[in-house]
Amino acid sequence: MAERHGGQDGAGRLPWRSALLVAVLAQAGSGWAQQVQAGREPLGVLGRILLLLGPALLVLRHRHPVPVLYGVCAVTLAYLAGGYPYGPVFVSVALAALAAVVAGHRHAAWAAVGGLWAGHLLIGHWLYRRLPPPGDGPAPWAPEGAVTAWAIAVLAACELVRVRREQWARDRAERAAAERRRVDQERLRIARELHDVLAHSISVINVQAGVGLALLDTDPEQARTALSTIKAASKEALGEVRQVLDTLRAPGEAPRTPAPGLDRLGELVGQAAAAGLTVSVEGGAEARGLPPGTDLAAFRILQEALTNVVRHSGARTARIRISRAPDVLELRVDDDGPATGGDAGGSGTGLVGMRERAASLGGTVEAGPRPDGGFRVRARLPLRSPDPGEDQ
Repeated sequence: MAERHGGQDGAGRLPWRSALLVAVLAQAGSGWAQQVQAGREPLGVLGRILLLLGPALLVLRHRHPVPVLYGVCAVTLAYLAGGYPYGPVFVSVALAALAAVVAGHRHAAWAAVGGLWAGHLLIGHWLYRRLPPPGDGPAPWAPEGAVTAWAIAVLAACELVRVRREQWARDRAERAAAERRRVDQERLRIARELHDVLAHSISVINVQAGVGLALLDTDPEQARTALSTIKAASKEALGEVRQVLDTLRAPGEAPRTPAPGLDRLGELVGQAAAAGLTVSVEGGAEARGLPPGTDLAAFRILQEALTNVVRHSGARTARIRISRAPDVLELRVDDDGPATGGDAGGSGTGLVGMRERAASLGGTVEAGPRPDGGFRVRARLPLRSPDPGEDQ
């Protein structure tokens, strides 16, 4: 509807245009009805005032729907009691009832329209002797069916408008909630990407910085190698961070560089080696031809698992095992060393991020101490897309 209701109109402009239109219609239509309805009381000053009073009340129908509805029905009953011709006087009742129903006052609307209908019957069949026009007889019963149908049709139309408006409101709320979920998921995805990139690279940089400082005086060449590793790790981290930020600046554009996957597993092993961790890989050939989402998640999970070994384990070796079934990819990372402090395996944001990545694909991540010592991270990632109804 062009004119809103409730608090919106209450805090803004009054719907005077529609009220003015109804007033003009009531005046013109009732004047025409006077010419074709012989025997009715001629419209005089009082009749014209009553025809103006109903539309005048409609100006406040959004701020005070129930009082306006009862006031319009009372004015209409006074008009009928005056014996004036039937005409568009009932349009004011219809609009007032619509405003009340839409505002949530259904029972008040039904009661007011029912009272108007009952008052109409009372005037037409019992009080006609005491009311104008003089010498008027009882109203015929046959047209009462049409009057009753009109009252029911008005209320049914109001209820239909109410239902449609509520449905539109629910749809808008659902779309807003879906958009909020999408934004939250995207924010979480970006946070995971930044955490995985920065945690791994900074861990390598931290280890190499310690090596460089320790060997700066005694072995300058080894210190130079550590600085070169820091430079390479920081350059790679900056590149990946820039790629993530580019998706924020231009969300509709394709990324300039492909997302990392297990084809870069060799780089990951090399970075771990630069941090002093020897990594063996079993089943690397199984990592070819993976779906892009699974490929990225597998790379990040292995990256975070190796970062946890570097940061939280006393082991200097780690083993990666990759196995592939027709519908699932399994990743396993083992190390034999004791924890160096804090929670073994880094059971904080990194582990939560690994589990969230796997869950977004319908997979799982298990992490914990091994019975024979050391720590194990095991991930199972499905090789199919999750159903559209599943949460991403």
